[in-house]
Amino acid sequence: MKVLLKNAFVVNVFTDELVKQNVLIEDDRIIGVGDYTEDDLRSPKEAGETDGTSAGGGEKTATADTQVYDLKGRIICPGLIDGHIHIESTMMIPDELARTVLPHGTTAIVADPHEIANVCGADGIRYMLKVSENLPMDFFFTASSCVPSTSFDETGAEMHAEDLREFYNEPRILGLAEMMNYPGVLFKDPDVLNKIKDAKAAGKVVDGHAPLLSGKDLDAYVAAGVESDHECSNLKEAVEKLSKGQYIMIREGTAARNLESLIGLFDPKYNRRCLLVTDDCHPTDLLHKGHIDNIIRRAAECGANPIVAIRMASLQAAEYFRLYGYGAVAPGYIANLTIVDDLKSFHVTDVFVHGKAVVRKSGLVDFEYPKADKELEERVRDTFRVEPLKEEDFRIHESNGPCRVIGVIPGQIITEERIEDIHFDINSGIDVKRDLLKIAVIERHHGTGHIGLGFIKGIGIREGAMASSVSHDSHNIIVIGASDADMAVAANRIIAMGGGNVVVKNGEDIARMALPIAGLMSDFPAEETAAFNANVRQAVYELGAPADVEPFMNMAFVSLPVIPALKMSTQGLIDVTGFRRVSLKL
Repeated sequence: MKVLLKNAFVVNVFTDELVKQNVLIEDDRIIGVGDYTEDDLRSPKEAGETDGTSAGGGEKTATADTQVYDLKGRIICPGLIDGHIHIESTMMIPDELARTVLPHGTTAIVADPHEIANVCGADGIRYMLKVSENLPMDFFFTASSCVPSTSFDETGAEMHAEDLREFYNEPRILGLAEMMNYPGVLFKDPDVLNKIKDAKAAGKVVDGHAPLLSGKDLDAYVAAGVESDHECSNLKEAVEKLSKGQYIMIREGTAARNLESLIGLFDPKYNRRCLLVTDDCHPTDLLHKGHIDNIIRRAAECGANPIVAIRMASLQAAEYFRLYGYGAVAPGYIANLTIVDDLKSFHVTDVFVHGKAVVRKSGLVDFEYPKADKELEERVRDTFRVEPLKEEDFRIHESNGPCRVIGVIPGQIITEERIEDIHFDINSGIDVKRDLLKIAVIERHHGTGHIGLGFIKGIGIREGAMASSVSHDSHNIIVIGASDADMAVAANRIIAMGGGNVVVKNGEDIARMALPIAGLMSDFPAEETAAFNANVRQAVYELGAPADVEPFMNMAFVSLPVIPALKMSTQGLIDVTGFRRVSLKL
């Protein structure tokens, strides 16, 4: 099948130009970019008659084995690639994610399945590979490097170097996922170094994750073979990592929004080694704000050249991940194309994947959903091993005085360590007037009964409690509340649902969202998942959470002990900078 896209402007990501050209496609490849016409669709034997059929408002004409699309001055861009995303954080399984982001011009993603791997181990990775097969969008993965992320985590599974080797034979596994355990790299942990060595030997990339790492420690981390970073929260940090050879992934997700702080990376001396990524993005944001297209729009609003942003989100992602033939509108390249009205609004009208129109003005084409085998599906749905909680389980028995408190920073997933004078009363120190709330992380994989308890400031609810089984990366049950009683109710709702998000007030649910797949993902259509997500978020705001905090996403990262500064585990507080457990009371 040949396809001609005519009367268009083409974004050339090699020269950063916008050029009026036609594009000729045969099967899944671009075979020409230039002054091609309908005559180039025909072989010498063809009479050249068309059947007069049309679609998309009369914009397409075709013969039995040719199609012509008149784009009427619209702009052809390379298909957009999200170079770092956790599908589980969208709360959607791959087919629903494809339905959601294809209309926004995303034609490929590179996903790290370490959320489900931390719950289900290798079965989790196999599940994600299986249910993303043969979708009308390219799903690539990296092999999860940190299961668990550190020795402080209690996870559902552990994956060592030998457990990952089988996955390097899978063509859709492009590398070793973010090496969050940078202390393990610096201390030369043999298993950590073997994971990097194996990936390199297989010709794969090694993604990084080292927030605020600098100087000689950064040198050692990069020298070990780590090639990228998506955790930069300021320009100085990013420039140092760039100067030492790393690629920088500019992240703009739901909770971690770094684009504005890193807009200086669009400068010509930096932008050739940068990618655009979302990392963790909730379904409501994907449906209503967009995906990588939204980052391109926001970059342009901040003064960046949108063509440079498009290059970051296509060619440079493809080059970094060695996806040869992806990321450009040029002869020989895979015909993954995103077509927009203009570069300013970046409104997507059409999308082609492997030469086929999957999004037209009339909407997304229909496609079949792949399914996992029954036994594998059952294993990723049966993941809770925890007894019901009681109000007394949330008591903190300390004397009055100064305590360490986790401080939430709006727009960031890093936290700060605060020292607050805690006055213990019937609720064990909760003081909503000072925004001092209780936080608990409850082990849910093996029935150990471990519960980490402490205090948090910045979530802002004045009553009730919120709970989730999404708590990076070990995905135990995490609860924040203004009442021990409501915290117990909220935690028990999560257990009863087999995973999800819930908001409780005065002992009653006011909003809930079931996530039965590994306690991480919904089995509802995208629109319903987004509606549930919006409902639980709104319920937390109604309890008093400030508008500049995304409560569930921020809460989810409070248990991740590889992002500074103070985090909560199932066994208590973790000083991430010092890589040690610390006491609540000073």
